Amino acid sequence: MSEVLNVEAIFGENVFSLGKMRERLPKKVYGELTKVMAEGGDLSLETADVVAKAMKDWAVEKGATHYTHWFQPLTGITAEKHDAFVTNPDENGHMLMEFSGKELIKGESDASSFPSGGLRSTFEARGYTAWDLTSPAFIKESAIGAVLCIPTVFCAYTGEALDQKTPLLRSMEAVSEQALRIVKLFGNTEATKVTPSVGAEQEYFLVDRSKYLQRKDLVYAGRTLFGAPAPKGQEMDDHYYGTIRERVGAYMKDLNIELWKLGVSAKTQHNEVAPAQHELAPIFSTANIEVDHNQIIMETMKRVAIRHNMNCLLHEKPFAGINGSGKHNNWSLVTDNGVNLLEPGETPNQNIQFLLVLACVLKAVDKHADLLKQSASNVGNDQRLGAHEAPPTIMSVFLGEQLEDVVEQLIETGEAKSCLHGSKLMTGVSTLPDLDMDATDRNRTSPFAFTGNKFEFRTVGSSDSIASANITLNTIVAEAFCEAADVLEKAEDFDMECHDLIKKYMTEHQRIIFNGNGYSKEWAKEAERRGLPNIKSMVEAVEALTTEKAINLFGKFHIFTEAELSSRAEILYETYAKTTNIEALTMIDMASKHIIPAVTKYVKFLADTVIAVREAGADASVQLDTLNEVTAYLKETKEALGQLIKAQAEAVAMRRGKNQAFTYRNSVMVAMEALRKPVDKLEMIVDKEMWPMPSYGDLIFEV
Repeated sequence: MSEVLNVEAIFGENVFSLGKMRERLPKKVYGELTKVMAEGGDLSLETADVVAKAMKDWAVEKGATHYTHWFQPLTGITAEKHDAFVTNPDENGHMLMEFSGKELIKGESDASSFPSGGLRSTFEARGYTAWDLTSPAFIKESAIGAVLCIPTVFCAYTGEALDQKTPLLRSMEAVSEQALRIVKLFGNTEATKVTPSVGAEQEYFLVDRSKYLQRKDLVYAGRTLFGAPAPKGQEMDDHYYGTIRERVGAYMKDLNIELWKLGVSAKTQHNEVAPAQHELAPIFSTANIEVDHNQIIMETMKRVAIRHNMNCLLHEKPFAGINGSGKHNNWSLVTDNGVNLLEPGETPNQNIQFLLVLACVLKAVDKHADLLKQSASNVGNDQRLGAHEAPPTIMSVFLGEQLEDVVEQLIETGEAKSCLHGSKLMTGVSTLPDLDMDATDRNRTSPFAFTGNKFEFRTVGSSDSIASANITLNTIVAEAFCEAADVLEKAEDFDMECHDLIKKYMTEHQRIIFNGNGYSKEWAKEAERRGLPNIKSMVEAVEALTTEKAINLFGKFHIFTEAELSSRAEILYETYAKTTNIEALTMIDMASKHIIPAVTKYVKFLADTVIAVREAGADASVQLDTLNEVTAYLKETKEALGQLIKAQAEAVAMRRGKNQAFTYRNSVMVAMEALRKPVDKLEMIVDKEMWPMPSYGDLIFEV
């Protein structure tokens, strides 16, 4: 009989939570710390010393020997440098374990070795990490031992943000400040803060590690660059929500335990649509903590998978021909006295505060659709978005029948006198109850969908940090709130002015509302007629960061300076070029050293077979046809390989930046696709024993 797992006992055991702080800190110190957390400001060095000692004592009790400032540079992953809790031995040779408030609050890292987009020269190395009090420290356990991780921001010596957390915290303050202006206009004077609440659903693939290591494309690029489809894919819909295999179930169990110890509220687990694809969804947290938690989730997924002799693939499109992976970013705004600003209530047509907030969100998404699309753009997402498996590249908002009806009434008559309500779902079975139906269905083809009391931004890539998406969401909505509050705070007749403003925003921005099939060709034509942008690739999306509109938006709320925006654009162009270059070099390596030699051996085998059959006096036409077919594809492969080598060399020789990124997309990516086509055809013909790598069937069905 298996041991009973006490989830309540282990949850958060590796987190230095507020509860542990309350237990271990003097009342006065705890009070000062929580006040700074809530209101901002600086901790006194005396208080920081007390907190640092308590944190160190707790960590040492948990087996930690080192600490690290855990930060999120612009690499897309986290970074850490470990320092031991050791001091110089005393005169008796005794070594003490110490940790000061100064070490807790600030650290230093080499800023020149992380992406800076020109903000820092290679000889300008100093960068600072500073403790983020709003995200709790935690202990990470791995083969290296237990390490105390202190979440921090990361800034250059000159003050520019070199990370994801700094602008995220800025955006949270901005949307809180502007949202408070709105709620106070409606009489909520008790609220002192409005916090973005976020829940990120994480999709991923699991493959056998021994097969993974035989695929250089998976090892180097995180996705398969070659691969013929398996005889069976996802067409039977039998994997989605299907019974979880034993091996995968054992992995999920260990993953949950690891995450629960780290205070991550992992709640939902299930098989996703594609074979070998799965999903984990947590309970909502504040945006800052959820960004940290999602990074922890991705790192833990990879680490635990290796323990089970598997590899976790977080790439948005690891396999062609089956669904890719995304990360649905569920976003809402909640006051510190418990009011969800996106809760419509039973009669949303009468909930004026909700209607104003909704109108502001519609305005924000319509005005800044390009920025919102950019915030979810990465190299892998280019392969996923726009297919019949993920949101389209066109940004639109799904409201559902109930809210769409309310909006239409407001636009047409200036007043919403009624609202649709859900009916009863009649099961037709006497032993089953009739079920209440929601007034609105869901729409999985929408990139930005209202789902009851939140918006689900479905475009974010599975390997990406959710920081960028939430920075943009917070900022564009803060701007819309600010502009609405500027009008309403001066209103002589608040009710009438608010009514008119809601109608104005909804009328001017109704083009962004679309409840239909986002996959249809008709929608693409209709979106073009409406004037909605259709940004199809990451390199096209980057330009949105440096427009005058974006510079004014982010500058107004002190999220990014113009220099910080330009640097991020430069980093994104370089990331696209470098990622595509790695993929191109991997294809060249695989084709040159593995695929062409393997096919050449098969050609010799076929040629020898033709000779042997003829010498035996039998008809060798079938073998000869196969030989000719394979030889033709082999020639096409060799020619395509030559074109890719040429395209890659020309792209590398270019100066880094926008033009190079577009060259990789328009030339190198095209050459890569041209090489893949004949190779995938060859895989369908060549003897499996001679094919140099595991097939799609081996990878996605043998887990």
